[in-house]
Amino acid sequence: MTIKDKFLRDNNGHIQPYGGQLKNLQVKEESHKESLIKLASHEHKCSERNACDIELLIVGAFSPLEGFMNEKDYYSVIKNHRDIRGLLFGLPIVLDTDNEEIQIGDKVLLNYKDQKLALLDVQSKWEPDKSAEGKLCYGTNSLDHPAVKMIFHERGRFYLGGKLYGFELPEREFPCQTPAQVRKSLPSNCDVVAFQCRNPIHRAHYELFTNALKSKNVSENSVVLVHPTCGPTQLDDIPGKIRYLTYKRLSEELTNKKIRWAFLPYSMHMAGPREALQHMIIRRNYGCTHFIIGRDMAGCKSSSTGEDFYGPYDAQNFAEKCTSELGMQIVPSKNLVFTKEKGYITAEEANENEYQIMKLSGTEFRRKLRNGEPIPEWFAFKSVVDVLRES
Repeated sequence: MTIKDKFLRDNNGHIQPYGGQLKNLQVKEESHKESLIKLASHEHKCSERNACDIELLIVGAFSPLEGFMNEKDYYSVIKNHRDIRGLLFGLPIVLDTDNEEIQIGDKVLLNYKDQKLALLDVQSKWEPDKSAEGKLCYGTNSLDHPAVKMIFHERGRFYLGGKLYGFELPEREFPCQTPAQVRKSLPSNCDVVAFQCRNPIHRAHYELFTNALKSKNVSENSVVLVHPTCGPTQLDDIPGKIRYLTYKRLSEELTNKKIRWAFLPYSMHMAGPREALQHMIIRRNYGCTHFIIGRDMAGCKSSSTGEDFYGPYDAQNFAEKCTSELGMQIVPSKNLVFTKEKGYITAEEANENEYQIMKLSGTEFRRKLRNGEPIPEWFAFKSVVDVLRES
């Protein structure tokens, strides 16, 4: 099987967007934009998470969606991880509100920090079953899960669905290329392996995504797209702007031509298996054919017991079942460790040869960072450490 035969590709030699067409919801003509704004009977002040979803809808990262999901699609997605048309989605894409006055048929102007982002043509409004949403999407309705807590404590009473008309993208402290822009930067007729992360990239990450290019199901002329999320995550994660600065510094330092960089304005839900699927759909729309899934991808721990909500391979196993239908492939990440004798190798090889494995926990890394203590370069890039200490 040739590279061209592996995936459905467009005329530019890139994998086709999910659903066959990359959606662009941006209203181009200023006069049309002004006429739409005049139709608005309500205004909605968006949260940062809302703004991320609106941006990803406008630019086509959630293709083939043309707006927020309606009630039927919402319940179909939370129960079956697919909408009523049968298209896969890991998580529902909805807009929340406490406004009781908004009715079906109304036009709502969506504002974010004094920006007019979009107009929503409300085609559906309902009170969601948040308990079922938690249990089915996140495997729990416990408030110890950060996304379940967000759903109950941050989201409004109602959800809104309907067609979206985009006006402008949120102004950010870091640039986020659109799927169309990323696709233009990718080589034609080759595999593109996506690496997702939400924290600064350390040496082990670098070894992981460069080693992924050597996987048996990846072609020799492949490239890796390092595509970190820069939107809201867990409360104890490093803020998006600082994460972006570490990525920028590292991208300027590394000279490997097989590495491409872009940044994703996505808000993490820590949904484990469901989020792995959501990330794959988004990355297909950005032109990726493969997706790296590591141990405990998008996982999280209970805030009260410290126990993991998902098993280490739950995301891999769930995503593997969706690859054929989604038209992508996954690259399971190798369990790499650093040894005194051979540097980074697989844990299996290290154990077989009884090499000395070097370890540094996240807690110990953060302590050294705070106290200005030396951090070994086998663990973290000096440039990344410098940014973290400067911030």
